[in-house]
Amino acid sequence: MAALRRLLPKAFLAPRSSTISRFVSPPSTLNPQTDLQSAAAALNLHPLRRGGDPKGRNVQWVFLGCPGVGKGTYASRLSTLLGVPHIATGDLVRDELASAGPLSSKLSEIVRQGKLVPDEVIIDLLSKRLETGEAKRETGFILDGFPRTVRQAEILEGVTDIDLVVNLKLREDALLVKCLGRRICSECGGNYNVACIDIKGEDGNPGMYMAPLLPPPHCETKLITRSDDTEEVVKERLRIYNEMTKPVEDFYRSRGKLLEFDLPGGIPESWPKLLQALNLEDGDDKRSAAA
Repeated sequence: MAALRRLLPKAFLAPRSSTISRFVSPPSTLNPQTDLQSAAAALNLHPLRRGGDPKGRNVQWVFLGCPGVGKGTYASRLSTLLGVPHIATGDLVRDELASAGPLSSKLSEIVRQGKLVPDEVIIDLLSKRLETGEAKRETGFILDGFPRTVRQAEILEGVTDIDLVVNLKLREDALLVKCLGRRICSECGGNYNVACIDIKGEDGNPGMYMAPLLPPPHCETKLITRSDDTEEVVKERLRIYNEMTKPVEDFYRSRGKLLEFDLPGGIPESWPKLLQALNLEDGDDKRSAAA
């Protein structure tokens, strides 16, 4: 994939008069909760296994979803399963913040307020990451956190083919509690969640249980909270997501590339169903269940 930074200036200078969809399936909205196999078939997904044909693993996928929904968790697992890099723009921003580079102070204020990072900054960070990957001969990717706007989606489509866009969804009351429960180990960088979400079903609506993702004993005393994980900032991020990123869902839905997945609970409940929706098999997961 050509580095975005070499191609994007033209895209910014001249608005695209048309957007060409390279995906051959007709536009559709897919709900894997009701018809998993049909969803996979409609998106031309074929069963993949760890250790299979390397060409079959070079997917170019995007993960969408509200902040805190779990994009990083599931994208990272799929990255390992399929043998492609997981590129999270949130991590790229946090790395830049930690580097005390020229963008650090500007990014710090943007993140503190829960606002979207400007296109040119995200694209520059992403371009550098893709160039590093090219040097390492990486092929394929799973993007997490990009695109966040229709403009970004148009730019991305102009420089590469996106095979599939997975839209993770979680009810908002659970999402807020989940965001406020996030913790990071200050020593190893591990991500954990101390929230125990137990929502009772009522008025015909199903309940939901998500167990906490607790750290190992050696990390327990080193947990910290992200500075932007406050109720005010989380609510602002959700508002901005609904305003700016929801249209991205429509962008990919109209091209028949959007796979919508409602998370039924925590990782034990959601991971097997997500694999089924994607028509994937995880041999390690099956062996663990049988042990």
